Amino acid sequence: MAKFEIKLPKMGESVAEATITSWLKNVGDTVELDEAIVEIATDKVDSEIPSEVSGTLVEIKYAVDDVVAVGETIAVIETEGADASTEEIAEKVTEAPKEVAAIEKQVEKIVETTSVVIQKTSKSGKFYSPLVRNIAQTEGITMDELEAIQGTGKDNRVTKNDLLDYIKVKKANPEQVAATVSAAITGGAAAVTAAKNEAKPVQKETKKANVVLSDGDEIVAMTRMGKMISHHMVASVQTSAHVQSFVEVDVTNIVNWRNRIKDAFLKREGEKITFTPIFMQAVAKALKDYPMMNISVDGDNIIKRKNINLGMAAALADGNLIVPVIKNADQLNLVGMTKQVNSLAVKARTGKLSPDDIQGGTYTVTNVGGFGSIMGTPIINQPQVGILALGAIRKTPAVIETPEGDFIGIRHKMFLSHSYDHRVVNGALGGMFVKKVADYLEAWDVNADF
Repeated sequence: MAKFEIKLPKMGESVAEATITSWLKNVGDTVELDEAIVEIATDKVDSEIPSEVSGTLVEIKYAVDDVVAVGETIAVIETEGADASTEEIAEKVTEAPKEVAAIEKQVEKIVETTSVVIQKTSKSGKFYSPLVRNIAQTEGITMDELEAIQGTGKDNRVTKNDLLDYIKVKKANPEQVAATVSAAITGGAAAVTAAKNEAKPVQKETKKANVVLSDGDEIVAMTRMGKMISHHMVASVQTSAHVQSFVEVDVTNIVNWRNRIKDAFLKREGEKITFTPIFMQAVAKALKDYPMMNISVDGDNIIKRKNINLGMAAALADGNLIVPVIKNADQLNLVGMTKQVNSLAVKARTGKLSPDDIQGGTYTVTNVGGFGSIMGTPIINQPQVGILALGAIRKTPAVIETPEGDFIGIRHKMFLSHSYDHRVVNGALGGMFVKKVADYLEAWDVNADF
């Protein structure tokens, strides 16, 4: 018999730890190769970790709600054969979990961009796991409230169940919970946090509208990801001064070109070519021309991004949207861009996006035309400063200018809707950028090869 150590895999450059949320196998259970044995949660994804070998689970090293560092051994499986070396194990460990159960989408750095900030460690020294911080963030639980919760975990740590119980009680009796939290603060448990809040302007909470239910109405609970997207969108509107510019584009040459080469492209490259990679390539070129659209805001500073990493809104199997990222998009030719677009779209639909796939975006493109909309006003994906919506391509009558005179003809046209952060992007820059994208699209050579 040999013992194989299951380690917490690396799940992205910025992910250093994860919380054990559920063990799918117990000690003594038989485990098959690639069978999921444990569920984990980070600030960005919920995932399952599969077994690298077949055998019997003989040891579980961490309990539910424990926080584990990347690379730590979480379980031991007994297998047939000789012991595996540490080097061999390290080579076998996957870079990311096999399946992604739920991804925060358009969800980059939610904790940093929302009005309620949940720190990893409080001023009093209490530690909060990524899972607890995520739930608190989603439910609008403050640091003061977390401080007042009596934890049942190791070293009195607040566990997921502690927080869920607190949320349940809070919804049933909010006045009693508010009094308890206030007493905890007065007693000194959150004195440092309270003093810090006194030095800052208090944000006025938005009064919730009363919802009146009628006979036959159905209450559907929001999913965890749905709540995160909701908070992320509200936080973005509260953070950035959104303004829009719209440009109509004649894409007749692109439509005719694609119709001419799509069969040959599929036969040569083994990939279907859609309009999306063409549009993404034009956006990447425009960002090189206008680098002040490829920025982020950090307080009173502007961060100019070196790389052009395009976020591409894609649909998940449950109908939610996620934004995988095409890294260094300006360095890809059309074939490379097509392969990246198709690969990320498939991974999104099948729930196989890794944390690295959704990190590092510097500008986002969303295709509202896929749902029949001719234009839209998308919300900026923080901490970016711009997002471009692609409208539906439609046949429309248009005035065509020729050396022989003007005439009316049928053209393929679409609208580009550019939302940008008016704190740092003025109307001239926002308008010139989207016009440059349109210029690249209208200048497409219908006789070009691929």
